[in-house]
Amino acid sequence: MQGQGEQFKSQKSKVKSQNSTYDLRLTTYDLPSPCSLLPKLTADGSYTFFSTEFGEAYHSQFGARQEAEFKFVEPTQLRQKARQQKSLRLLDVCYGLGYNTAAALTAIWDVNPNCDVEVVGLELDPTVPQAAIAHNLLNDWSPLVPQLTQLATTHQLTTDRLQAKLLLGDARQSIQTLQASGFQADAVFLDPFSPPTCPQLWTVEFLGYVARCMHSSGILATYSCAASVRAALQTAGLKIGSTSPVGRRSPGTVASWNDLALPPLSQEEREHLQTRAAIPYRDPQLCDSAEIICQRRIQEQQTSPLEPTSRWRKRRSKNAN
Repeated sequence: MQGQGEQFKSQKSKVKSQNSTYDLRLTTYDLPSPCSLLPKLTADGSYTFFSTEFGEAYHSQFGARQEAEFKFVEPTQLRQKARQQKSLRLLDVCYGLGYNTAAALTAIWDVNPNCDVEVVGLELDPTVPQAAIAHNLLNDWSPLVPQLTQLATTHQLTTDRLQAKLLLGDARQSIQTLQASGFQADAVFLDPFSPPTCPQLWTVEFLGYVARCMHSSGILATYSCAASVRAALQTAGLKIGSTSPVGRRSPGTVASWNDLALPPLSQEEREHLQTRAAIPYRDPQLCDSAEIICQRRIQEQQTSPLEPTSRWRKRRSKNAN
């Protein structure tokens, strides 16, 4: 955001859903260039942004708000943890608009208003959380807006029950610094853009650092069920489970150091991990481009003794018939 001389402006835009057109009046700040993020309506009435750089929306079209709740807050069992613990630590990988953190804080303080919370968010582009505040997209969590506004603008915040900071820049570097500090998260939200689009944050090496930032009883949740992601989490030493689909056919993934409380994988999901789709992304020095990381995986798949995934799918389909 710009300085104290900012002017508010009213912007009227039309957002179309499948069956109707909504007139949306948005109060916005004058945002710093090159921020051109405009709200996009999702099916549950909440809004997201679309990234022209990655060619993807920040949330599922089925509902940004419900994705934060059902893909991240519930699978990490934050309400149960808040009832049992006086303090909690959260790691939000790809903080983005701030929905996951907002939903998590709301859930925690709903059941334990006195719980002390520490949040660390990793974010490449500081204009994204700023734009979310400017467009009033966090108003579903209105009691938190002043705190999240400060976090988006100054990148750090300390109150009587919340300590939060955004580590800006390449998350591959930030996670190394965080791990060296001894940070241990009770819950991790792993929410980058999709693996083919942003493989840098789904590699064996990156997820290894993420795992080492998890408490022994911590739980990681992600929307992705890609076999490559699940294999990388297993390589990091974590046990994995499957979460229920939310607004889509594909489930999500949860991971922890033990599997006592994790929903089990289905037979199909276990078989999928025995195919070439489970070859993970690799980035040995945590500095390679997306193109190099993807090419390295393709080369490894071509020489792998694992069954080609397409052959497995055909065989499974034939057996089902």
